[in-house]
Amino acid sequence: MRYLLDTNIFIQARNLHYGFDFCPAFWEWLIDQNAAGVVGSIDKVSDELVAGGDDLAEWAKARGDSFFLQPDDPVVPALGRVSAWAASQAYERAAIATFLQVADYWLVSHALAHRCTVVTHEVPADTVRKIKIPNACIGLTVPCISPYEMLRRERARFVLGRPEGA
Repeated sequence: MRYLLDTNIFIQARNLHYGFDFCPAFWEWLIDQNAAGVVGSIDKVSDELVAGGDDLAEWAKARGDSFFLQPDDPVVPALGRVSAWAASQAYERAAIATFLQVADYWLVSHALAHRCTVVTHEVPADTVRKIKIPNACIGLTVPCISPYEMLRRERARFVLGRPEGA
């Protein structure tokens, strides 16, 4: 995969700009780009989405392991590198413990192991209370961009067609 998507990409897309009911092209684009090996995510992100028990959970379940990748052998040493990086920073112990228990840790590790770009709505923050994905990516030299930058790089186009029944 070229891009690995954070949980907040799916949640904000559904809740804000790309709702299933009025922008199905976004979701179709994700599926098509996943089939082409360009866009995906990880199983821990799927777990977070499925926990919501809503239409987004159903969408995630329907995508399975082809979209939400399982950790593989190269991810194991990357987990160690990401963990060591987090422990070597000035973050509070609670921030490190939380980071190591959530999908963010696995997402950054998978991206590090497979030279992917992380896609997230998070922005870097100068805080010791929470490890933000972009801060971890910067510290580990993993590319990290917004979904809008990804869509532009990939020249995504969501063009209006004729309404159904017209």
